[in-house]
Amino acid sequence: MTSTVTEPFGPLDPFVHPALFYRDEQDYLDGTLPFVREGLEAGEPVAVAVPGKNLALIRDALGDDAAAVRLLDMREAGRNPGRIIPGVLRAFADAQPAGRRVRIIGEPIWAGRSDTEYPACAQHEALINAAFRGRTATILCPYDVEQLPEHVVADAYATHPTVIHPGSRAEQRSDAYAPEGVVARYNEPLPPVPEALSFAFDSDSLPHARHVAVGEGARLGLVGVKLDDLALATAELTTNSVVHGGGSGVLRVWAEDGYVVCEVRDEGHLADALAGRRPVPRDQRGGRGILLVNLIADLVRLHRSDSGTTVRCWFAR
Repeated sequence: MTSTVTEPFGPLDPFVHPALFYRDEQDYLDGTLPFVREGLEAGEPVAVAVPGKNLALIRDALGDDAAAVRLLDMREAGRNPGRIIPGVLRAFADAQPAGRRVRIIGEPIWAGRSDTEYPACAQHEALINAAFRGRTATILCPYDVEQLPEHVVADAYATHPTVIHPGSRAEQRSDAYAPEGVVARYNEPLPPVPEALSFAFDSDSLPHARHVAVGEGARLGLVGVKLDDLALATAELTTNSVVHGGGSGVLRVWAEDGYVVCEVRDEGHLADALAGRRPVPRDQRGGRGILLVNLIADLVRLHRSDSGTTVRCWFAR
């Protein structure tokens, strides 16, 4: 898999991306409600994508004003962090009139996110800055500093150019802001799983690779739409490997913690950190493979290196 298009980090203006640190429900409402109401009063489109409990807090506190806000449960819409930029943030922002500022509250990290999910979450928060660089938008990201581990809060300082501390509405510059470093640090190797079914494929065996994945997925407990999603993801990833990744690759499928996991490794070099995390223009040919996988899988992790690319995706049984 390969891509030569990169989205550089750089000056964000007019994009604004603060982290909101909170300790309790009152901190949360004090930081989010004025943000929403100021946007509505200014005639700006407003979306709120946060976990269900916090979504209910904001919705109830807004009262009748909630009808004017796009409300999304991030536990569903953003279960896969790789889906949030194209399927939530950019989907909302791109639907608005050109030049109009949009306001979004996005809370992709909550207590209970697994260690397997977290690297994709941290990369997501870093890559927002590249995906929205130069766009007229404000994305406020709440962090529960009482419940989240210290390293998660530390990463928030690195992925947000400004922060808002509990009990304050003032943005302060983050001296630790370094999103490129976060993207690189969580570009972690994905170690092989010895017991996984393994199938080496090339252009002649693409159809068989899909059948292998579907057969193993069914044996491991996937049914219905989830099995169809596994088939589609396998077809997209293996085709990418043949077209862009040196003409061949290795497919692996196994069960893990209530999921069926599908992995494709090849010798392609994926240069673009935002690959699969940005919408693709309608008139662009290709470039939708990993994006499509992000939209259908419950989790996607990538490892990019000079010697090859690994894409691993999880489907709940």
